[in-house]
Amino acid sequence: MKAYVLLTAKPGTSEKVLEAVKGAKEINLILADSVYGRFDAVVVIEAPDIKVLSEMVYKLIGKHPDITHTETLITLF
Repeated sequence: MKAYVLLTAKPGTSEKVLEAVKGAKEINLILADSVYGRFDAVVVIEAPDIKVLSEMVYKLIGKHPDITHTETLITLF
């Protein structure tokens, strides 16, 4: 299963946040980019099931001290 994780970071920390996400070996990362707009970054990850996906998002990405908000979009097809 694939998911798009939209991230909001504390001001001035987007680059640091993306470096941390890209360096996390526990995350099966497809793409991580800074973006303009309501969110600061988009991260695309893959996981074998919802449990592993939840662990990646909540325990690894969501616990980063500079991330203030995440929104996860799970693909349908």
